[in-house]
Amino acid sequence: MREGRGSIDDLLGILIASSKKREGNKYTINYQELLNDCKLFLFSGHETTSTLLAWTILLLSKHQDWQTRARQEILATFGMNPPDYDGLHRLKILGQMKMVLNEVLRLYPPIPTLTRVIRGDDTTLGNLYIPKGTIVNLSVIHAHHNPKYWGNDAKEFNPERFSEGIGKATNGNMSFFPFGGGPRICIGQNLALVESKMALSIILQRFAFELSPSYVHAPTSVITLKPQHGAHVILHHV
Repeated sequence: MREGRGSIDDLLGILIASSKKREGNKYTINYQELLNDCKLFLFSGHETTSTLLAWTILLLSKHQDWQTRARQEILATFGMNPPDYDGLHRLKILGQMKMVLNEVLRLYPPIPTLTRVIRGDDTTLGNLYIPKGTIVNLSVIHAHHNPKYWGNDAKEFNPERFSEGIGKATNGNMSFFPFGGGPRICIGQNLALVESKMALSIILQRFAFELSPSYVHAPTSVITLKPQHGAHVILHHV
């Protein structure tokens, strides 16, 4: 903010500026819409990413081999220096191929169900006729756990399935969509992945972790899919 005026260098600034513009007798965006968008930013930019990080820490705590592989590559790339954007893209475990994060997103998608409304004309989806105004719920987690697409180990943690990318892992099927898909795909996808990789890199540089005996595995969906009793891990400084 500068001289009492909002900056238009970011999305929030653009929204605030829009709330002060009129088109005829109406504002381009009213106060309630602005408030709702700010709540959405907080939810989408914080809640979902923190949930992804929690599940990643838990799964790496359980699968020590993958934790070791990720740490070795991070140290080989950054040493103990702060991670940078270019370096994150050079990583094979958490960067370019995103194997670990993709597998966590497959097993525990932060948003397990997507809701869409048929706004335009009646439409046909395969053999289904869907009238205008119909609310359609898409079960992300069921698609991600379906053995038809992922094999008999669909419920197991196996990042290697993404070693050749998402297209190869899914055989071209629309069976992996943690951020949605099509024209309404999450616009924060890239930011969320960069944030997650940055945070995990910093954590793995400094700590090893294992599951606490007090951890109880109980995924629960309250808007986001989260550990019901918390993510109990034991940290060891490395």
